[in-house]
Amino acid sequence: MRSDGRKPGELRPVRIVRDYLRHPEGSVLVEFGNTKVICTVSVQEGVPAFLKGKGQGWITAEYSMLPRATHTRNLRESVQGRISGRTHEIQRIIGRAMRTALDLTKVGERTFWVDCDVIQADGGTRTASITGAFVALADAVIKLYEEGVISSTPIKDFVAAVSVGMVNGQLLLDLNFEEDSSAQVDMNVVATGSGALSEVQAMGEEHSFSREDFERMLTLGLEGVKQLIELQRAFFEVQGGLFRRKGVKEARL
Repeated sequence: MRSDGRKPGELRPVRIVRDYLRHPEGSVLVEFGNTKVICTVSVQEGVPAFLKGKGQGWITAEYSMLPRATHTRNLRESVQGRISGRTHEIQRIIGRAMRTALDLTKVGERTFWVDCDVIQADGGTRTASITGAFVALADAVIKLYEEGVISSTPIKDFVAAVSVGMVNGQLLLDLNFEEDSSAQVDMNVVATGSGALSEVQAMGEEHSFSREDFERMLTLGLEGVKQLIELQRAFFEVQGGLFRRKGVKEARL
């Protein structure tokens, strides 16, 4: 048993609350155990210069952490005058994951701004952000469809993410901060509802790992993603490729 009482292959309690904020086209509060993230999606007319005139949309992501989301207060990156390498990396993985989920050729020249703000951190903030951001993005797209702005809901598939790690030689799913800090190997798995991989980040923390270890970790991660996508499905019904909102405000694992 782990320090929080979970089995090695068990997710933390997961909770998603839809329509968490009033103004964005899509918004959720997502919780992975003690990690809490607010994910919003805002729709803006126009696209970056490299896409102008091509008739397609774009998704860009921003990620930040409140100064007291962790045990000690951190300086806001806006005060420091620069975004850290870690923040850049997380923003990119969130953006790539969301672009996996949406057919951007069918939304017109519009930009979807995905904002993920960590209000409490206990490991897995990027994976929680991806899992919650998909629900917010899908809600924003459905809203455009319901308003007649686009002619379909061009969501290609669900997408979610989870962490896996090797701690003291044992494989663990969905690491909290304590486990992540002591992991010999750390992996983040991003995958779709069909089981296709969007991204895999795997790294040894001063340790190497075998191909067999990699495959075992990937299998465990995909099992975790499958559970998270089942949670996402609680919010939507899909018929003939058309996504519609269910009247569900909150879902839990």
